[in-house]
Amino acid sequence: MTLFLYEITPSTEQQADPSALIDSIASTLAGSDAEVIETQVTKGASRVFTVIELPDDENGACAVEAPALDASAIGAAEVTEPAQVRLVGTDLETIKAARPEAGYLVEWDIPAEIDMDTYLTRKKEKSPKYAEIPEVSFLRTYVREDTDKCLCFYNAPDTDAVVRAREIVSTPISRLHELA
Repeated sequence: MTLFLYEITPSTEQQADPSALIDSIASTLAGSDAEVIETQVTKGASRVFTVIELPDDENGACAVEAPALDASAIGAAEVTEPAQVRLVGTDLETIKAARPEAGYLVEWDIPAEIDMDTYLTRKKEKSPKYAEIPEVSFLRTYVREDTDKCLCFYNAPDTDAVVRAREIVSTPISRLHELA
């Protein structure tokens, strides 16, 4: 499995009702052997995050190139190039089976000195500390393979609880989104 992340900025019109945009993203990507794993929309629909899976070849490498999403074709204001990501904190089969919804998304712009091995070691060391804040459930993380940033999904009663959870694991928040 090879996963890719797209970050979409909806047009002003799409922010009022992003459902047509979500459908357009899914239909555009479906024509390229991609399976949409999840699409998360921030409250107010200022950002949309879509993760897809592409098939691997017999050597475990991605068998096809990640398709580009044309912002104008889907009516969006902006679409990032697809970024390869790694799922951390759960496995893909669990995500596919449950399609779990999250209440909050934390973006962390990872400092340049942290490589993937350092990130994963840090994550393994810090994750047990989430038990100190039982009202927050850490669900999953998608970390970009270039370690530019990660997206961490949580269920929590409010943003303050998410902030406390991040403080407990000594990890900053670059942007915090409530999800629709």
